[in-house]
Amino acid sequence: MARYDHLQLVRLPERLPRRKTGGGGPPPARNAGGHSRRLGDELDGAIAAQQRRRRPDAVDPSLILRVEMNAALLEDEWNKVGLTVLSSDEDRTMVLFASSDELDEFRTKLEAYGRGVQPGRQNPAYASFIANIDSFSEVSPRDRIGMRAREAGLVEVEDFQVGESYIVDIELWDLGRREVRERKTDDVARYAEALGAEELDRHIGPSITMVRLRCDGTVVRSLLTIEEIADLDFPPEPDLATGELVDLALGDLPELGALDADAPLIGIIDSGVNDHPLIEDIIAGAIGVPDALGTADDYGHGTFVGGIATFGDLRGQLGAGTLARHARLCSAKVVDHDGKFPNSRVTPKLMREAIGRLHDDYGCRIFVVSLGDRKKLIENGKVGPWAQTLDELVRELDIVIVVAAGNRQPRGGLRVEEAVTDYPRYLLENANRLCEPAGGMNIVTVGSLAHGDGLGPRAADNVGIRPITGAMEPSPFTRIGPGARGAIKPDFVDIGGTLLYDGPTAALRGGEVRPEAGVVSLHYQPVDRLFAARSGTSHAAPLVALKASQILARFPDASANLVRALLAGGASIPQEATARVNLLGDPAARALCGHGRVDAERAAYSDDSRVVLYAEDELPVDHFAVYQIPIPEPFQTRRGRRHVRVSLAYDPPVRHSRRDYNGVSMGFRLIRGCDTDKIFDHFRQRAPDDGPFPEMEPRFNCKLDPSSTVREKSSLQTATVTFQRDVSQYGDNYYLVVRCASGWAGDVGQQAFAVTVEIAHEAEIPLYERLRQRVRVRV
Repeated sequence: MARYDHLQLVRLPERLPRRKTGGGGPPPARNAGGHSRRLGDELDGAIAAQQRRRRPDAVDPSLILRVEMNAALLEDEWNKVGLTVLSSDEDRTMVLFASSDELDEFRTKLEAYGRGVQPGRQNPAYASFIANIDSFSEVSPRDRIGMRAREAGLVEVEDFQVGESYIVDIELWDLGRREVRERKTDDVARYAEALGAEELDRHIGPSITMVRLRCDGTVVRSLLTIEEIADLDFPPEPDLATGELVDLALGDLPELGALDADAPLIGIIDSGVNDHPLIEDIIAGAIGVPDALGTADDYGHGTFVGGIATFGDLRGQLGAGTLARHARLCSAKVVDHDGKFPNSRVTPKLMREAIGRLHDDYGCRIFVVSLGDRKKLIENGKVGPWAQTLDELVRELDIVIVVAAGNRQPRGGLRVEEAVTDYPRYLLENANRLCEPAGGMNIVTVGSLAHGDGLGPRAADNVGIRPITGAMEPSPFTRIGPGARGAIKPDFVDIGGTLLYDGPTAALRGGEVRPEAGVVSLHYQPVDRLFAARSGTSHAAPLVALKASQILARFPDASANLVRALLAGGASIPQEATARVNLLGDPAARALCGHGRVDAERAAYSDDSRVVLYAEDELPVDHFAVYQIPIPEPFQTRRGRRHVRVSLAYDPPVRHSRRDYNGVSMGFRLIRGCDTDKIFDHFRQRAPDDGPFPEMEPRFNCKLDPSSTVREKSSLQTATVTFQRDVSQYGDNYYLVVRCASGWAGDVGQQAFAVTVEIAHEAEIPLYERLRQRVRVRV
């Protein structure tokens, strides 16, 4: 097959503010006097409860309130009365902050509303604000107990035992400027230390504020009463697994291929990467975070992940008699010999330091984080500080961070056989949701596919050993989305191995015990053996990182957004996976596989009958751009299936305390058969004397799948329209409209993004040459 350079996507010159859609409907009908009195009583009760809990020796008091809204959150209205939104949830519940208990501005509006409809008015004063408030309440101490602690059975304040020592991570509300958050952190730490606690670490990031303490249960109980504390939880525990097998001696191996000194560089954030004889010459550097950890991999996970990141399918290579490497490595060791994070660092700070140092010291732009906190699942589309930190780093450093979706043992005990009989239904269970940090929006999250049934020679004569999967079906341990704010997650899937049901032992076995069920990579103690086999999403993630590095090698100046967009444009869900999960309903394949498995060749090159056009660009918030897509005559008229596929990637600012996690949102529409003047007039912002905007006939709008309501929850979007009939009546140009909408982040300046458009026909027709004559080639 021919390999061609991708082509330039041409943007039309106008840069205009976009037209904004209207807000929600009218506020609910209320009895103004009764509603006003009830809200006033609830507000007084919440304030009184906080005043009773305050201690003169604790932190300077702030007022933290919980409010339930009927419809829109009305953040601007809350700001006008001196209240700041700290967090928001999908159920329209918010947490608000005020620097004092008085709330004079709000009480004035509440009283004015309570007087009812006044002469000359149709509604009570401030009805659009006050009538949309359902209730006030306090944030109680038990509400601050985090998910990992609750899972450990600590659901009430009294469950923390006096005399028992705990290590806890405390996250403070985002109270504004850094100096304010620093002062509040100092106050909390001093208060805790006065009670006998020991501060182990603290982290004050762009919006995340955390402190880690070792303290007695008595101190924990007291800390839970402090209003400025948003969450108190146990530190994350990495979800890692080890295993050993696969016997081959160094002398039995094919000749090791050379690797260019400027080959792509992949950063492994894990347990370290050892100087294995097959990779020792391509390790650009290694660090420990903190330095006291050292750099040696004495746990075994990082070397295994690193081997996949450079070799890819090592089992396939060894079977074919080749041994080729594709990327160089650098390493940050962040877990110890037991696979635990060090107590001396809170996890967001640990990640920021490890990734930042590899980026600054070695110029690394692609990272693999095959770690996850299996005790903290993504609930109601909300992620935690770890995910937010990774998403922030993607935006700040223009890097690609690839994260494993996490693993779950599907069944155990008396129900272990259900791992076979109930597959794949259990994959959609709530307990199988993504774990932190895999739900992040700007990162690339990877789930797992099986490479086969996992049966080996030892299983041939044992009827009690049963396979669960076939090739390219979802692995029994992989986790599902959605991610933050309902984003499509995982983004991609790749080979991570499978599990077998071992009847004689009534257990599930992966590659760690039965190597045929796992992925093959490097053993961390090569003196003992060169290779090992394992099963897990941890081993699918470096395969996607390798494909990202191949795109970056092809486009060395590409932004991280362009790398992500090209990955999405080159991905498809395997037919085997679709067929296996079809009975679970239409969304199942997307929830399990995201955009699918990436074909690196399709992502990096065009060919005769499949052409990719792309652009890297930026937009001010609340603006739009229009791109011209040339449509060759054979695509319009030649019989057969053909499609246009659009992929968009951007990296918005994020905040995990918000239900609208991303502070800016983007989307796209594909228009055909419509004059460009009408397109601009339809989407542009209009002055009062411009009249109504011109409607666009539905036939001009290409019906993309998935729909905008599904895809626009994500910062990585891809959608396709497919044709089988003659479409020449729509002309030889289509138009892509990309829109950028403001959110809580306000004016962030220019929002960077990348967009790709794939035009493909199933017949072998020369689309590329026709398109090349109309647009510029880009490499």
